[in-house]
Parts: sequence; C-alpha cells; structure tokens
Amino acid sequence: MRTLAVVGGGAVGLAIAWRAAEAGWTVTVYDPEPALGASYVAGGMLAPLSEGWPGEDRVLAFGAAALEQWPAFAESLQKISGESMFVADETLTAALDSADADNLYMVLGWLAAFGHQLQVLERAEVRALEPALARSVRAALYAKTEPAIDNRRVLRALYKACAGVEIRMETVVALDDLPHDRIILAAGAHSAELWPGLPVRPVKGEILRLRHRPGVRPPPTRVIRARVHGRQVYLVPREDGIVVGATQYEAGFDTTVTVGGVRDLIADAETILPGIAEYELAEASAGSRPGTPDNLPLLGHLDDRVIAATGHGRNGMLTLALTATLIPQLLDGTVSPIAELASPQRFPALSPGGVR
Repeated sequence: MRTLAVVGGGAVGLAIAWRAAEAGWTVTVYDPEPALGASYVAGGMLAPLSEGWPGEDRVLAFGAAALEQWPAFAESLQKISGESMFVADETLTAALDSADADNLYMVLGWLAAFGHQLQVLERAEVRALEPALARSVRAALYAKTEPAIDNRRVLRALYKACAGVEIRMETVVALDDLPHDRIILAAGAHSAELWPGLPVRPVKGEILRLRHRPGVRPPPTRVIRARVHGRQVYLVPREDGIVVGATQYEAGFDTTVTVGGVRDLIADAETILPGIAEYELAEASAGSRPGTPDNLPLLGHLDDRVIAATGHGRNGMLTLALTATLIPQLLDGTVSPIAELASPQRFPALSPGGVR
C-alpha cells in the first residue's frame, strides 16, 4: 500500500487527502487544529476575473482554470454533506468615482484580450440589480460566472469526506521524521518553517461576520467588491447575513483583531452598503494567508519525496478545487500545463541544484 503524509489540515490539505485516498493512497493528515487556520477565516469569493489586474496574466490563467473545476467539486461535496457550497452566483465590482470607473474599463479591456467577456453597468443598472447599494456607486463590473462559496460548509464537508483518512492532531517538526512513502507540504503560511527557503510568507487578513436582524434590509444577493479610500473591501452573502473583508497586512503571524482593522472594514462596507450599520456584529477574526511573491501557489515537487501544495494566498478557496485535482496527478507522475504555471521551480532557489 502506498502511504502518504499530508502536513496541514486546512481546506487544501483535507481536499488533497480526500482525493488521494480515493486514488488508493493510505493517507495520514497532520495538523494540531484541522479544519481551522486561514481556511476558516475566508470570504469564499471565486472571482479570478473581477480580482484580476493587468500584468497578472499567469495568475488570471490559473484562476480561470481553477474556477472551471468548482462546479463538479462542489457537487461532490454536496453529496457528502447534504448542503450546497454556493452562497452567491454573481459578482459586482463597484466604482465610486471616475478613477474607479476608468479602472473598470481598463480591466475590461485586459480581460477581453484573453477571451473573457464581462460587462460594465451604469448607475441605474447597478441599482436595479442591487437596490440596497449606496447611491454613490456610479458603475460596476458585472461578472455573471463568478460565484461565492461558504468556506465553513466546505471545511465541514471536506472533514466528512476524509472519513477514511487518519487525522493526527500533531505538529510536524521535521518532514524527515515522517515514515511515509510521499509527503504533501500543505502547511499554509507555516510551510517555510518545514522547508527553509520556500518563498511563502504570512499575510494577515481581518474579516467580519455580520448577522442580519429582523426588520433590517437584507444583504445583496451577489458578491460586492469595491475600493474605498484606497482599500479593497468585499461583501459576501451568507445564509444569516454577510461577510465583510478583508484587511491585508505584512504582520508576520500576528492574528490579533485590531480596533483599527474593524473600524476600517465597517466604515468601508457602510460606504458601499449604508444599511449595514443595523446588522449585528457576530464575529471578528483574523488569519494568516500564505502569500508568494507572484501571487501564484506552489504546486510541485521539492524533491523526490516531498510535493508542495501551499502559497495559495488570497485565492485559497478559488484554487482549492484545482489543487485537489493537480496534486494526485503529480503523485502519479503527471504534470499538466496548468500545473507548470504553479511549479516551485519557477523560483531559482527551488530549481534543481538550488539551495534547500
């Protein structure tokens, strides 16, 4: 029997463990707190087009391929859990001033060059779709194919899917201590602690969960994204309210929720959705996203035994389904063209002969 250790039990680690077990591997997951970490603190947007920016062509290609994997992935999880993973079907990126509107048209043209056709809506069209949005919203980029998922439903379903996987609530100190035939390094922002030189760093993100109260106008049915005072903000529907995110700091592994972070998120969200002040503040939390220098994950061999599956950054939920497909293929020696985009060997220190 082929044995596999998956170091890291967040969404990425659990999804890989599930798919690898289906492929015949005997799998053990190591994580002191499985189904938590950055995966638990997420908005769940699947928006490679709306989040794209000119110049990030490779990130766009990988994200678009990842989005295509989600319908089948979500259907499999729904069969396991009995509940839908999706909480929204579309995304609107709002513009508050002329500079924001110019950016929307710039992104629209860049996306069109790669065959992605989106639409810019004018003020009246935006309000017709989402009447609760502020009157100051003058335009929006409309993505009809970019949904959102509930990350915590996904985690619950993945944990159930790993019923045949051994999950050990332990911290791995050294990969060489593991006796398994193969190892998947899926430790998120902590991955570089186990493989020195790996270009993965923690990027702090704070997020709020707001609960809808009786008598208060309900939240938008679509994902709403915008830039307010130079800060990105997003609003993602949930069954009982809305998720507001997310701050972004280079703060090491500090996951303290700060007064300033909460203040900025609420103020920015209220600029887009004025009625949000009447919602209940149900939760404020923070996590450490695993960032890389080029915003692409690291998926591929680090040596003959260890495969990296880390560095998913702000697109962890988006790239989850594709990662769960590519890693079992890599275990069996198959490297697809899309996997090449995320190869660790794109960084010289990780290429053959590089320094570990």
